[in-house]
Amino acid sequence: MLNLFLIQALNGVQLGILLFLVAAGLTLIFGVMDLINLAHGALYMIGAYLAATFTAATGSFGLGLLLALPATLLFGLALEFLVVRHLYGRDHLDQVLATFGLILILNEGVRIVWGAAPMSVPVPDALSGSVRLVGTLHYPLYRVAIIAAGLATALGLHLLVNHTRLGMRLRAGASNGPMVAALGIDIRRLFLVVFGLGAMLAGFAGAMVAPILSVDPGMGDSVLILTFVVIVIGGVGSVRGAFVAGLLVGLADQLGRTFGPILLRSVMDASAASQTGRTLAPMLIYILMAAILFFRPSGLFPARGSR
Repeated sequence: MLNLFLIQALNGVQLGILLFLVAAGLTLIFGVMDLINLAHGALYMIGAYLAATFTAATGSFGLGLLLALPATLLFGLALEFLVVRHLYGRDHLDQVLATFGLILILNEGVRIVWGAAPMSVPVPDALSGSVRLVGTLHYPLYRVAIIAAGLATALGLHLLVNHTRLGMRLRAGASNGPMVAALGIDIRRLFLVVFGLGAMLAGFAGAMVAPILSVDPGMGDSVLILTFVVIVIGGVGSVRGAFVAGLLVGLADQLGRTFGPILLRSVMDASAASQTGRTLAPMLIYILMAAILFFRPSGLFPARGSR
């Protein structure tokens, strides 16, 4: 039982790290630009497809990842220039409708370019083994690499936002965009940088998950829902909140799916416990969100004190 708990806890941390990578970009976009971007999950999908394509072309996942990141960045910048910048200052409903349309366009575009069949990316040879945790318990090395890469990215993002001139401008833009523009800072360029950074973070998450999940059209839709849950729990606009909430959601999802049916067996028969557990497991993260918002309506780390 302890081994099962450790494995599922690590799986939860890995899922939480991936959710943070997607949520961090989206919460920056909303916090600085006041933009609701439903198409952010599609950027996660684009990153996965670009990683699969470049990996197949070069024969190396490392090279594929290095090429996919700037390619996703350029794609995000082009998307901002062609579509998103026309939504600044518009009503949130307009933003929701326009970016939902982008989801449909990008999903269909992926089907046209890559086809509807799922793509697969092999786990790189250097990370194909496993590491021993305790006793005879082993955990896939690639999943450990995902956790390590996510933590390194979180640290880098923390340093960028809190200890650089660009981060100072991001925080100022989030607090009072018109004042930042009045002080002579090109707010449009700042928005372009923020959107490009968010796109690259989402693409990085998609590229990292490509070797362990199938790459298929619409793969960003499901992760987008969890990403919004993470943002709401952590506090809208808070990067620190996105990190903590991502871990909470990941752990609740993985541990709940595994141990929910086991715990229910103490109060009902095995078959009923299994069925009830499978039904309740997807609801746990929303129950968690409701419980946290009941006590902290602004989320765990309101943005005004944590960005």
